[in-house]
Amino acid sequence: MNSPKINPAVGDEVASLEAGLDSLGSTSGRHSAKTTRVHKAITTIVPSFIAIALLLLLWTLLYYSKIKPSYLLPSPIDIWHSLATLLNQGVLWSAVGNSLRRAAIGFLASVTVGTILGFSLVRFRLLRMAIGPLVSGLQSLPSVAWVPAAIIWFGLSDAAIYAVVMLGAIPSIANGLLAGVRHVPPLYLRVGRVLGARGFNTLRFIIFPAALPGYFAGLRQGWAFSWRSLMAAELIAFSPSLGISLGQLLQTGRDLSDMSLVLTAIFLILLVGVGFELIFFTPIERKILRTRGLLADS
Repeated sequence: MNSPKINPAVGDEVASLEAGLDSLGSTSGRHSAKTTRVHKAITTIVPSFIAIALLLLLWTLLYYSKIKPSYLLPSPIDIWHSLATLLNQGVLWSAVGNSLRRAAIGFLASVTVGTILGFSLVRFRLLRMAIGPLVSGLQSLPSVAWVPAAIIWFGLSDAAIYAVVMLGAIPSIANGLLAGVRHVPPLYLRVGRVLGARGFNTLRFIIFPAALPGYFAGLRQGWAFSWRSLMAAELIAFSPSLGISLGQLLQTGRDLSDMSLVLTAIFLILLVGVGFELIFFTPIERKILRTRGLLADS
């Protein structure tokens, strides 16, 4: 039986129509994705701005109500003037830079030591039984308790500050890795052995990827402890040889009874901590969730 012949002109029209529909669908998809991104950005940013505006409004109302004298409760404008003064004097960037440098070095050292310690606790049961409770106990110890000991050991130096930062962060990182490994389903290990994974390959391709969420939670908590420990160390270990820092700004404001400077230092400490969280940890968390199918692509 002869197959029906299709008019070439009709075939061209059909192909053109299909191409047009594909282009329309692609354009519509891109427009929808762009609209979704804009909507998500708005719903994320606008509530934060509203909350900040309400906080500033409440602060201003308390200032003008004269509940406290202005030298005890300065206005937001006073904080702005204090911030501008620090910027004009060149103190602002030096303080933020020194604190960030110490935080970065201390945190990276903590990640290295904490990861090695965590894997050692995972690998050696006897070591885990011996010092596991001690590591958990150190995690609950306030980092400010280490400052006097660190000053005696290392003097008023950066080494003392790094020691406090590491002692505050390492237990959280090690415990995060240990908790992540404990939550790896045994089925993963059995499947890995069936597929031929042995030794280091088991650790690299099965255990560590499965334990990544717990390890990442330990890293995030370790950063928070690093930043808190750093501020405690800079607040107490005060010396001109250490240079200006955010903790020293806070201490200077207290010594001068300058509440505007105290609140400005607190604002900067909060801003840097939140900024690092949003710039570094939030994108990594979204990537981890997306690779596990827990976050829809946008």
